[in-house]
Amino acid sequence: QVQFVESGGGLVQPGDSLRLSCAASGIMFSISAMGWYRQAPGNQRELVAGITRGGDTNYADSVKGRFTISRDNARNTVYLQMNSLKPEDTAVYYCNVKATGGPVFAWGQGTQGTVSV
Repeated sequence: QVQFVESGGGLVQPGDSLRLSCAASGIMFSISAMGWYRQAPGNQRELVAGITRGGDTNYADSVKGRFTISRDNARNTVYLQMNSLKPEDTAVYYCNVKATGGPVFAWGQGTQGTVSV
């Protein structure tokens, strides 16, 4: 059974940082490309960052230079370090296996990140 457990969200002020974690189970994590996605109220879910099994990364233009995705294959965990947060980063954040056609498996519960003064 595939499962993603996201954590690390919270309420922060603009300019602050958050570090999100996603523990994956039921997949061959070390050979899977992983992605962090987010969904803001009224918006479609969007890809924020991706990391290949080899560690190559890519980012949405809106977060480039502020967010960093990384992975720990020994812990089957993918991370998202979010710095210089803006109110428009407010969303529920999810992780998933990332394929050419998009996310592969059912979503976890996500973790809420809220950026507000």
